[in-house]
Amino acid sequence: MTAAMDELLDILDLEKLEHNLYRGRSPQVEWQRVFGGQTIAQALVAAQRTVEPDRHVHSLHGYFMRPGDIKVPIIYEVDRIRDGGSFTTRRVLAIQHGQAIFSLEASFQVDEKGLEHQFSLPDDVPPPEGLQTQRQLLEKAEHVPAAIRRFWARERPLELRPVNLEHYESRDKLPPRQNVWIRLAGPVPDDRALQSVLLAYLSDMTLLDTSTFAHGRALFDPDIQAASLDHSMWFHRQHPLDGWLLYVQDSPSSSGSRGFSRGTLYARDGTLIASVAQEGLIRLRR
Repeated sequence: MTAAMDELLDILDLEKLEHNLYRGRSPQVEWQRVFGGQTIAQALVAAQRTVEPDRHVHSLHGYFMRPGDIKVPIIYEVDRIRDGGSFTTRRVLAIQHGQAIFSLEASFQVDEKGLEHQFSLPDDVPPPEGLQTQRQLLEKAEHVPAAIRRFWARERPLELRPVNLEHYESRDKLPPRQNVWIRLAGPVPDDRALQSVLLAYLSDMTLLDTSTFAHGRALFDPDIQAASLDHSMWFHRQHPLDGWLLYVQDSPSSSGSRGFSRGTLYARDGTLIASVAQEGLIRLRR
């Protein structure tokens, strides 16, 4: 277990303040705002704490409203909207400085059998073992600001190995698609609810970047203001997260200073675990 992974598991263990009320903290890192995946994950933890253990998250939908402040705790308030025969619905509001910064709605279901199919793992994707890490690629890229290099150089709770290297090596206008191998940097507890939370955490990684590729740009360009606006996720199949996952991403559209990206997360054996969609602010500064 790395120190970063240990800290991630610690910040996901929310403190209960009162009925339906929880408090979470953020790692103190050199960054201006709370990582969106952390807010999604902590809000999901708060919702799970109010749901029967035999019901598991199958979908979530969240909206980012304000940047999170890493210096103060985040309060999560859970609204128990519905407890049905098979499904449970929860709404969570994340609050800082007396204002909402994020809202989440999540649905939970008891396990049921039914029709099954899935898209296959993409063909001809090289294995992660022979690929460079994102940190190595950023260190060699000429156009990466020093602050971004320092941020990615620190120890992290997960490792990313991009398949498509041209996004790091050039500023050409490229197809808005990428494949990224990703894995957590330590053992994951045998806890289905926590595994879903960790999957939600890592689902926010690299997704918004995909919407800039068609324009030969990057999120860290000084004339781009970028932020996640919403995030949706569907959990198809349980997985222990004990190895590499392939995150297949594309961006069908950018318009109105917003970039839209989609992603599918596959296990190494080809099992489709989850699907993701996100829209983010991609505004050109004047």
